[in-house]
Amino acid sequence: MASLSVKPGQRLTVPDWKNNSYLISADAERHRSASHQIRQEARALRNDTGNQAKWDESDSRTLLNDRITSVNRWREVLAKCLQDTDFEIDALTKVKEAAEDALQAKNLWLDVAIECLTFRESRRNIDVVRDPVEEELHREVKVIERTKKELQQRVDEAFKQLCCLKEAWQQLNFDHQHKVEALELDQQCLSFNVTSGNISFKVNPTRIPNGTTALREWEENSQRNKDNADREMKASTELRGATMLTIAQTNNELEAQRVATEFALRKRIRDMEGALSELRWQEQNTLEEIAEMEEDIRQLEEDLRKRTLDLKVAHTRLEIRTYRPHVELCRDQAQYGLTGEVQQLEAAIRALQKKRTESQDALDALYRQLHRIQTDIGYKTNSLQLDNKCMDTRRKLMIPVEKFDPEVDAVNRTRNLPRNSRLEL
Repeated sequence: MASLSVKPGQRLTVPDWKNNSYLISADAERHRSASHQIRQEARALRNDTGNQAKWDESDSRTLLNDRITSVNRWREVLAKCLQDTDFEIDALTKVKEAAEDALQAKNLWLDVAIECLTFRESRRNIDVVRDPVEEELHREVKVIERTKKELQQRVDEAFKQLCCLKEAWQQLNFDHQHKVEALELDQQCLSFNVTSGNISFKVNPTRIPNGTTALREWEENSQRNKDNADREMKASTELRGATMLTIAQTNNELEAQRVATEFALRKRIRDMEGALSELRWQEQNTLEEIAEMEEDIRQLEEDLRKRTLDLKVAHTRLEIRTYRPHVELCRDQAQYGLTGEVQQLEAAIRALQKKRTESQDALDALYRQLHRIQTDIGYKTNSLQLDNKCMDTRRKLMIPVEKFDPEVDAVNRTRNLPRNSRLEL
């Protein structure tokens, strides 16, 4: 009888087998329990970090809104102060020019008085006496010289005050511009979210940049600029009142020259207004042509983009067809058609690019011409303002000195100056 073959090797007992199964089950249970615990902790952590991130982002958004409100409030205050300072600069400039005109007019008074004294020196014999007329003429010379000294002092004070006003205006303007820039940056920050395309990691974003100021220092700076401007405007108002009072006490002009000069000024103003009307008509037509040309360029670029996409499609088709196997790689009608399409599209793109270049050159020429027109309009507008200003200044020639009511109110700052007029210091 043949014997039963037995596989050599270790033989385990049934308890070992059962013990192994128990260990596997226990380990599986333990790992599942550990995994469940980790999952629960991960969910809790996700909820905590998500909620914390939402609250932090909400707090940051609230703080940004508060900061924008604060900066915008100061921006409005500074803008109002800038406008008031502009008004005061214009008003004081008007008063200073009126004082200079009055000072210049006193030269004629002095010339007339001296000429009269010179004429009287030609008297002969017994008529060469020191009579009351000569005494009054000498007294008039002294009064004119004292008046000129007072007016010159007012002109010097007005110039110095204009320098102070301009400096205060510059400080306000810098502060206002900085706040406008800060508002734009904060509003840009407020618009960011997780779907924004321009967010990225930055190097050391929590650093404190050089030149960083404290909040109190920031507010004190704006308050200091505003207070300084208010102080200079108050001083300017008082100076204008004193200057206009001095002008009102000494002002007088010659009637004949006033008529001739004002006639020439009125004629010049009419000619200037006609030239400005023609230039503005040319400017409007040029602007309309620029708008049409820009629209045509946009259409050309759109067509160029479409033809480029068509060319990409044709190129892709030709490239893919190069992978046809063996004899299938033949120059069939489709191949000729695609090749012709590529050539036609390339020619069309070149033509469109050339036309776009020509259109852009034409548009640049239009912009250069528009700049010339607008520059000429600026020159003529400035000349017209100056001529109108001369007419306003010469208004006191028609009114007696004792009844002269200055166009610029020294208290209320009312005047008819252009809003964009500035004094170049």
